[in-house]
Order: sequence, then C-alpha cells, then structure tokens
Amino acid sequence: MVVLMIQRHLKACKVAGSKIIVPSPYKFLVGPITFSGPYCQQNIIFQVDGTIIAPSNFKSYGSGLFQWILFTKLVGLTIQGGGTIDGSGLIWWKETRLSDPLDDELKLIVPVNGTTEQAANSSISGSLGGKMPSIKPTAIRFYGSFDVTVTGITVQNSPQCHLKFDNCVGVSVYNFNVSSPADSPNTDGIHLQNSKDVLIHTTDLSCGDDCISIQTGCSNIYIHNINCGPGHGISIGSLGKDNTKACVSNITVRDVMMQNTMNGVRIKTWQGGSGSVQGVMFSNIQVSEVQLPIVIDQFYCDKSTCKNQSSAVALSGINYERIRGTYTVKPVHFACSDSMPCTDVHLNGINLKPVQERYHLYDAFCWKTFGELISPAVPPVECLQMGKPSSSHVQADHDTC
Repeated sequence: MVVLMIQRHLKACKVAGSKIIVPSPYKFLVGPITFSGPYCQQNIIFQVDGTIIAPSNFKSYGSGLFQWILFTKLVGLTIQGGGTIDGSGLIWWKETRLSDPLDDELKLIVPVNGTTEQAANSSISGSLGGKMPSIKPTAIRFYGSFDVTVTGITVQNSPQCHLKFDNCVGVSVYNFNVSSPADSPNTDGIHLQNSKDVLIHTTDLSCGDDCISIQTGCSNIYIHNINCGPGHGISIGSLGKDNTKACVSNITVRDVMMQNTMNGVRIKTWQGGSGSVQGVMFSNIQVSEVQLPIVIDQFYCDKSTCKNQSSAVALSGINYERIRGTYTVKPVHFACSDSMPCTDVHLNGINLKPVQERYHLYDAFCWKTFGELISPAVPPVECLQMGKPSSSHVQADHDTC
C-alpha cells in the first residue's frame, strides 16, 4: 500500500481541465482532505482506477469532521473510473449499531392524539485509535458545487453517509455502486439536501440506511433504474425536525428494484415542522420481501418521547403507480397529520402480496389521508378517504414554500 497523508491540495487542481489520477492496481491511504475552489479550477477530472482507503483509527479526524473527502465550491467536476473508495467504516460501527431504533426495530407509530414514543440507544465511545469523535464523517461530500458528475466508481464501508450533495446544482450520478453491510448504522447510500436538478440512474446501492435520502431544499430530482438492498429503501425526509421549515418539490422515482429492504418508498416528517412536499411520483417499483413497501409517516420520532404539535409539513400531490411485489409486515402505512392531512394521494396499479400468508400481520393503514384509488389495489386500501378534507387546514403564510 502506498501511504499518502495529504496536507495540501494537489498542484493539478490549479490547472483548468486537468486530470488527477489514482492509478490501478495501487492502494492509497489518504487522510481527511479538501478540494476547494477557486484554488481548484473548473472542469477537473478525478480519475479513480485504484483504491483509496481511509485511516483505520480515529486520530486523523481529531474531535470530528463532517466528511473524509470534501469537494467544495467547484464547477464542472467529474469523478470517474472503475476504482474503489473505502471509508474503513468498521471501527465507527462497532458501538453504534443501535443508533436508529425507530427504523431498526420497525417501530412505526400509529398516532394516538398525536403523541409518539420511542426508545433510543446510542454510544459515541470507541475502542480503537482513541475516543470516537462525536461526528462520524461522510465518505465523500460535495458542497456548493455546480455540474458535478460521479460515474463508474464504488464507495464502500463509509463511517456514515457514502455520498452527499449539499447546496449543489446540476448533479449526475450513474453506473455507481455503494456497498456496506445491512447492519452498518446510518450509512445512507446517496444523501441530497438543498440541491436541485439532480439525475441518478443505473446504480446499485447496498447499505445500512436509506439507499437514497432526499432532504429539505431539494427540487427537480429524477431517479430511475436503481437496485436497492439491503437498506431502508428510498426516502424523502425526515423533514421538519425541531420546528424547522422544509421545502421539497418535483421528485420522480421510477424503475426501481428493492430486495430485503426495511421500507420501499417512504416520506417521513416530524410534528411541529412547516413547509411542504409537493409533486412526487413513485412509479414502477418492484419490491421483494420488503417489510413496508409504501409509507407516509408524519409522526416520525427517534427520541425517547416526542410531544404533540399541531403544525406539520404539508404533503400533497403524492402519486404511486405500479408498486408490485412481496412484503413481510404491512403493504401500506399512511400516517398523516391531524391538523394538516395528506391530500391528492393517488394509488394506481398497487399489487402487493405477503411472502407467506402467516406473515400477513397487518392490513393497509390510513390516517387523515385523502386522495383517489384510481384502480383496485391488492390488498384493498379501503382506508384511503376519497376527495378533499372537509376544511382547508391552511397554515400561516410563513409556513408556505
């Protein structure tokens, strides 16, 4: 292994249109590093044919960093090749495998007077390389960048999220792979926040959390031809935590294969939030042995207790078409806000069957969910309320996006 503890940017960054090469078959040990504009010029190509490996101890991260490899304020960056970026995540996972009890224990909340309760269990102490930092790093993070392309590479064993785009415009990810164990905590495959004009396709994602996570500030997201599993499915949210405003719009997820995932397609929000999720299409989703194929959860909570709050992120224009395959717990779970019901929820071509009849634990569940059943569903979703709520339930003007 070639050891590279890089303390400054590579000189190639100073030349527009240059190429930085990680050659095969070599392996390179790289500490935390940042590629930043305007030092790094436009249209840089990062060619990864070999393997880049993160340090296998905590010392290199000090008290904690949000990411291992950071690309910030760049234009026209391309990361390509057939190589591997390995985050050495095992040391970070050892004592945090119970860090997301809501998902890992499958404790979906049925709302009772708006109150939710959960048990939490986490640890931030490590046994290798000193004390585990309080912040577990994302493997690769892009911040404030334009026209970013990631293709061909594999990112594996990230301490936390594998690939994150934050405040980016014009993102293309394809022929890309994520590989981490099903029990690796909080290891989202691709995480999007405050980003728009994003295309993700022809990608295989295996991880311990959401295959793709879409957070606040995202719009014009098009995702297709994805293989997801293991993992927690494809999620919008969670949104609205700590009474924050969330705005998400124009999201398309289609032509997806999910196998042995916790969820299929999910929207999750906290009580007390504001803003809206509008214009979502989930189409042609094939599920195999998925616990909960279709989920809206507006009572999301990963704390010991969550208080009842009346405000909520408004959900409207949510479309499900051709969601097919097998489930192990419940086919449909719609838990919408008491004060801000979900509206314009459309179901068409839903055909979901239990893996075995003895696993058919629950029927479809709906709470404050209004819309239209365009074609008969299997199993029946009789709880969906046709039309509109009797009252408008309009929040204050400052809550709208």
